[in-house]
Amino acid sequence: MFAAAVRVADPADLPAGIDDSKNVAPERREEIAAELRADESVAVGVAEIPVERIDGEEDMNTLTVAAHAEAVANVLEADGAEGVARDGGGHPEGVADAGDTSEERFARRVADRVPEDVSVTAEHGADETYAAVGAASIVAKVERDAHVAALAEAYAEEYGPPLDELGSGYPSDPTTREFLEAFVAERGELPDCARRSWSTCEDVLAAAEQSGLGDF
Repeated sequence: MFAAAVRVADPADLPAGIDDSKNVAPERREEIAAELRADESVAVGVAEIPVERIDGEEDMNTLTVAAHAEAVANVLEADGAEGVARDGGGHPEGVADAGDTSEERFARRVADRVPEDVSVTAEHGADETYAAVGAASIVAKVERDAHVAALAEAYAEEYGPPLDELGSGYPSDPTTREFLEAFVAERGELPDCARRSWSTCEDVLAAAEQSGLGDF
């Protein structure tokens, strides 16, 4: 899981075409992310929640909050983007895309986990409403896709066919499901990059076990 935060004094300085990452073509997402990182008036912070942590004791809601808070903390430490908005108490303030049915609860939980005192507002669909939030969603998506691409390259180099096609890594992707099935069939276990608590992985393991019983 990846989350990102973007800090900018004037949202008008952000690249054109920013929107929720799902509404932006992959090539344009990569261009925008590169433009953001190259702009000295923009600061970018990224947080990664690895699979080991996802498979740990924290629930996904808490991990989503943690990812946002870590991204905010990282962007506050980054250089650039001076003169950002502050609340009446002089604390940095910003908007997050709400990852909870309750916008207020999500904003409070994120702010509570940031080491520095910050004022956070959360809204559903904020990545379509606020350019800075849309920019952050694009950065997070590009980081995630690059991570998956690197994993695919590493698995292709180590194992070769049929384990050289990882797909997007999303449960709805048949290529990803085929990769998991092939890996379990060949290696007898899930790959290190897989979320073991993911229902897709549970299904793959259960199917492999059932197949083994049938062979017996």
